[in-house]
Amino acid sequence: MNRGYHYRLFHMLVALGAATMANAHDATISSPDGHITVQVWVDDNGSALYSVLVDGNQLIDSASLGVEMQDVNFKSGLYFAGEAAKTTINDRYELKTGKRKWNHYLAHQCQFKFRDRQGKGFDVVFRVSDDGVAFRYYFPYAGPDTVRIVEEHTSFRFPGHAKGWLQPMAVAKSGWEQTNPSYEEHYQQGLPVGTPESTGTGWVYPALFQVDSLWVLITEAGLDGRYCATRLGPESPQGEYRIGFPDPREVMPGGELLPASDQPFYSPWRVMTIGSLATLVESNLGINVADPAIPLWEGTIRPGKSSWSWINSKDDFITYEEQKKYIDFAADMQWQYCLVDVNWDRKIGYERIAELASYAAAKGVGLLLWYNSAGSWNTVEYTPKDKLLTPESRESEFARLNAMGIKGIKIDFFGGDGQSVVRYYIDILKDAARHGLLVNFHGATLPRGWSRTYPNLMTVEAVRGFEMVTFSQEDADKQATHCTILPFTRNAFDPMDYTPMNLHKVQTPVQRRTTAAFELATSILFVSGIQHYAESPEGMATVPGLVRDFLRELPDSWDDVKFIGGFPGKDVVIARRAGHRWYVAGINGEQQEKDIHLDLTLFGEVENVSLITDGVSPGGLLHQELGPANNYRVTMKSNGGFVMVLNQ
Repeated sequence: MNRGYHYRLFHMLVALGAATMANAHDATISSPDGHITVQVWVDDNGSALYSVLVDGNQLIDSASLGVEMQDVNFKSGLYFAGEAAKTTINDRYELKTGKRKWNHYLAHQCQFKFRDRQGKGFDVVFRVSDDGVAFRYYFPYAGPDTVRIVEEHTSFRFPGHAKGWLQPMAVAKSGWEQTNPSYEEHYQQGLPVGTPESTGTGWVYPALFQVDSLWVLITEAGLDGRYCATRLGPESPQGEYRIGFPDPREVMPGGELLPASDQPFYSPWRVMTIGSLATLVESNLGINVADPAIPLWEGTIRPGKSSWSWINSKDDFITYEEQKKYIDFAADMQWQYCLVDVNWDRKIGYERIAELASYAAAKGVGLLLWYNSAGSWNTVEYTPKDKLLTPESRESEFARLNAMGIKGIKIDFFGGDGQSVVRYYIDILKDAARHGLLVNFHGATLPRGWSRTYPNLMTVEAVRGFEMVTFSQEDADKQATHCTILPFTRNAFDPMDYTPMNLHKVQTPVQRRTTAAFELATSILFVSGIQHYAESPEGMATVPGLVRDFLRELPDSWDDVKFIGGFPGKDVVIARRAGHRWYVAGINGEQQEKDIHLDLTLFGEVENVSLITDGVSPGGLLHQELGPANNYRVTMKSNGGFVMVLNQ
């Protein structure tokens, strides 16, 4: 035998021995309180697997890890190549918008390495906190060749009796003017796991599951432009849901669809919030794992409320006089913004928009302007269009807006979840930040923690919002139950531009089914950096003065949150704190009247209580000042709601 043969044989035996020992290795990592444990191992086929246990009971069982790259499939033939020393993540940070201003993320972290016989593979970084599990892949390769990932094997395997509250992904290039996907479908409630998604496109994040007394909310966070956005695949045999990649049509022209990099890179975090419904509502796990904020001019970040003409009067009233009326409306309500929607460049023009911006500024109101994301991915003719497609055109347009005194932009009709579209979102956010512009994405993807990383991102639609109620009686009929699902799913972490609170009536033939108190409650239940209200000056004039005063004084951001009660699809009651005042809001998504018992001892010393409920007359609101007490019973009408203000 020659020396080279002995050398190769020796290393083959070493690798085989390492694989044998590693495959016998069962690594674990637990949450700081010890209730949640993750197990990671490689099975006899060389497949990387993980399980999640809560108090020793299986929640996620033998789920898959791994990816397929262009030239190699890391689905099997792997060995456990070791783990880094466990560390503690102890992160404190501030959010200018969101459910909680000051946040503390405490988690245990460990990085596990998986390799094949050629020494190629991937690492998985697990973080386990008291409220859930997050993990992401690390691909350590750098070189002249670009690494492309064509499939992700990641899965979440639930027991067969689990149920899901899931929203289907819309088919790419479908819908009005080929504007899908835009995360605007209805949720399907209480689905047995394993139920296929009917269109074959998959399920969007956040995806909610119930396993006995536990709840799991799955999402992703931390997209940095090198990975595509993902979803859960349409098939889930035996309750195993796999990560799915976007449709090939969800790209910028000539851009990348799938993850690609010529440098070492991370995937986004795969996030599972775990616990009770209170855990889900009060957790910020989907924000905690996002990257810290980019440097930003502090004056840019001004959350607030906005008037908006389009929701009631649509395209034909984007005129100078109508927008001036809505600026006056915002000023009277002490709201910070007025949004001017589609075709303002043609119907009003840049010069007169600058006049409106000056007029608004004199009244303490900032102007926001609508844009078409443009490009070949939709056929929408609304303008301004083609202004934001390149760095050069964005620079020119954003500089012009800044000089005009414009405070922010609403950008609509994006092209899906491909890597190049994700990169487009991020480029817009960075460029807008440099010019002091706030951003609102519409017809868009779920923001996945971007509001932490890019604090100028005030809100994102990605929801079947109130505008659908103005178009369709079917959507109006489903609005109440749909809204009770959103605090547990879409709005659990990321800001949501539902455009809530139509107190008087919809100015279309559609009949609104929710009560005025239900609508008022959504101004508190739904979290958005800028809340674009679906009310007109004429409608607000019909509202009692005490309610108008309430809306003038309603906080623009929140310090803390408490879940009081509810169930997705049925009802929900949530309390939010600003300073020394708690705002409690509840809505009823069902047809029968309900009594809600509120234990005010949860809030400490309460000096007085203000309550707004539905009045006796249809559409009316009843305001009551109540004395301090430990318990209150509040009646919510069918599709009704209430708002309670607690002064401490």
